Amino acid sequence: MKNDNIKLKIETIRHSLSHLMAMAVLALDAERRGPNADKRGKLSVKLGIGPTIENGFYYDFDFNMGTSDVQNINGDNFRTSDVQKLTESDLPELEKRMRELIKQNLEFKKEIITFAEAKKLFSEQPYKLELIKELMLGGRTSKGGPTSQKLKSVSIYKSGEFIDLCKGPHVKNTKEINPDAFKLTKIAGAYWKGDEKNPMLTRIYGVAFETKKELDDYLKRLEEAEKRDHRKIGEKLDLFSFNERAGQGLVLWHPKGTILREIIENFWKEEHRKRGYQLVTTPHLYISDLWKTSGHYTWYKENMMITEIENREYAVKPMNCVGVVLIYQEHIHSYRELPLRLAELGTVYRAERSGTLHGLLKPRGFTQDDAHIICTKQQMLDELVKVVDFIFYLYKIFGFDDFHIELSTRPKKSVGSDEIWEKATSALKKALETKKINYKLNPGDGAFYGPKIDFHVKDAIGRTWQCGTIQLDFNLPERFKMEYIDEKGKKQRPVMIHRTILGSIERFIGILLEHFAGALPLWLSPVQAEIINVGAAHRNYADLINQQLTTNDIRANLSDENLTVSKRIREAEIQKIPYILVVGDKEVQNKTVNVRHRNKKEGLSAEAKAKVEEIKIEELIEKIKREIEDKII
Repeated sequence: MKNDNIKLKIETIRHSLSHLMAMAVLALDAERRGPNADKRGKLSVKLGIGPTIENGFYYDFDFNMGTSDVQNINGDNFRTSDVQKLTESDLPELEKRMRELIKQNLEFKKEIITFAEAKKLFSEQPYKLELIKELMLGGRTSKGGPTSQKLKSVSIYKSGEFIDLCKGPHVKNTKEINPDAFKLTKIAGAYWKGDEKNPMLTRIYGVAFETKKELDDYLKRLEEAEKRDHRKIGEKLDLFSFNERAGQGLVLWHPKGTILREIIENFWKEEHRKRGYQLVTTPHLYISDLWKTSGHYTWYKENMMITEIENREYAVKPMNCVGVVLIYQEHIHSYRELPLRLAELGTVYRAERSGTLHGLLKPRGFTQDDAHIICTKQQMLDELVKVVDFIFYLYKIFGFDDFHIELSTRPKKSVGSDEIWEKATSALKKALETKKINYKLNPGDGAFYGPKIDFHVKDAIGRTWQCGTIQLDFNLPERFKMEYIDEKGKKQRPVMIHRTILGSIERFIGILLEHFAGALPLWLSPVQAEIINVGAAHRNYADLINQQLTTNDIRANLSDENLTVSKRIREAEIQKIPYILVVGDKEVQNKTVNVRHRNKKEGLSAEAKAKVEEIKIEELIEKIKREIEDKII
């Protein structure tokens, strides 16, 4: 209860700051327009919504719409006025104005008014009028979310001269807000209600905390996250790229990036075979009828890419499960064959909106590390426990020791009976309880065909990433009439467990790059050793070392002799190569190499970072091989 109260307090602070930001924006805009603008007293800026988000808040504004454009917000030809738009250079000025408002000890007063009064009050605010209309119909709340019943009145909040359509809550007085514990962070475009058919609004983001120390700590983490941005690291290390000519959200893997993928995928396959999984490969698209049977066409169509071939509609697969069902149905199965564990590194495609795309973390095409376990109801619990153990094992191998679990239950849009959903949810709970695992309940966030367990890993700077998922499905076996013959010779319906561990190869690599800041563990590094010969006279010896390393399956590279030794060392350090091997006269004579270790520890002196070690090549090879074999992080 105490934690809930703390969370409510910071939420009210953040929500109140979104209103103060709107007040500051309106005041700044009016000031820039001058005393003769908008003589009728109509607001030039149109207001969207201003909710709280994780760590902060935002507010949406329309600076494009003049007062005569009110009736055209849903049209394609709404006029653009000569309004002065805000840029990120204006954020410090807005912060200053917000702090001045805080010092005025403004009160937030809630009032309940009728719809008629609300429409009159917001007559010059078309987005607010649209929200009011939806509230009258029981469609959405004032913050944009769905509501379950029609309302007879709406709430507004007054603070100073500013009035907003809002459910609240807010602080009672701005003196509850620490003026030094918030910051406006960025400006971005956002479609009204997230629909690209609607006008593009200007969204201003802010972060806020109760104390300045919390804010400073958060901004430091933000700065560190910026340094670790996988898109920058991927470009610097020449791993992958995106090209508009290929299409948005589609990854082009370069040679070194492909090596990294191959390392992960080969390890993944090896570990699955050890645990009795069989690998399968399924097509990239199917006739749409198949997706209608599965339910995806009804519940997931907006995320699917549809095409037509010879007057027949096909859909590119957004998930891999239906192909596994078809493979299973090729034969009649006995209970003795179950559980059947079919694993696939299957590439899927989803019609994600361009504004939501984010490098490897959210592309349109990605490869899921999928597996589908088809089993009896009696085998279900044991299989779920084994999957949980497998997930924990793989996360630790990749350097993630800290993670939390969420159990997501039936969403509003779903298929199947309440009884089936209750059985599936209870089974997932039992599996977690069997392993004595604490978990958070996430109501209504399950897949449309079944509840799920999500695994969230914590990275080196404290961020969490949802990776693995286990979904228990009674519905697809029913919809596809999947069967097996039990020990009495009768037909029975199996259970299907959908399961990923890494989530997707692309996203997991993005997380790894940010977790390790590009300095991947030796076993994952595309280049494990860079060989640098001091001069041309040492080239033959460098070639011999390269050959010995390669023969022992160590990924080595000979540096470019056209650069100076210091530049070549620096380039190898930029590329985050674990071992830098320098050879000169002494090394040739002694049959050794001069080894520089990439140091992953912060705060060491330059001398310590550049620590060198002369070692026999045979000894170095054994050392590197042990480190690779043990997958040392």
